[in-house]
Amino acid sequence: MRIIVTRPAGQERELVERLVALRHEVVHCPLVAVELLGDGPVDVSGYDWVVVTSANGARELRRRMRGTPRRVAAVGRATAEAFGGADLVPAVATQEGLLAELPRPAGRVLFAGAEAARRLLVDELGADFVPLYRTVEVVPGEPPEGDLVVLASASAARAFGRLGLDIPAVSIGPQTTAAAREAGVDVVREAPTHDLAGLLAAIGSAACSSAS
Repeated sequence: MRIIVTRPAGQERELVERLVALRHEVVHCPLVAVELLGDGPVDVSGYDWVVVTSANGARELRRRMRGTPRRVAAVGRATAEAFGGADLVPAVATQEGLLAELPRPAGRVLFAGAEAARRLLVDELGADFVPLYRTVEVVPGEPPEGDLVVLASASAARAFGRLGLDIPAVSIGPQTTAAAREAGVDVVREAPTHDLAGLLAAIGSAACSSAS
């Protein structure tokens, strides 16, 4: 199966390597890029919780952070690993899952992430918000060709939808699925867990269904 990977340049390697090891042909066609929003220090002292919901946000906060966070909550294992560890990683890797497991009262909370990140945690926890990066759409010179496309973010889903290609998709989670379907993309599988392992399982299931 020929699989289109849409992750940003420099962030595709592990997924591509795993797919190649499974004997898929892979086309890397980045549809979004990460644009950092500054270099100034981010003071985390005085916060009871620091919350990160993406690997990009976790890495960037780690780079710019001043002080030591009292406790860190990360939306998933990959995000926690990008930060260097976390005190809380919810069983369900979504903002809703993190919100459900965060002890209350949460105290003073800092949410660090994408400029256009969902505001659920910020609004529900009354958190301070610091935007660290934004995602910008990348338009490929030539439309990619493949049997299946992998969408790992809502931004990539919207960008792929604008290409108008009739290629079924695998999505990393409900927010990405919703964005893809709203953009007219046929999502045939959603990852059971919102991480690399979940994506690979969904791809495998879609590949088996296509072959049968």
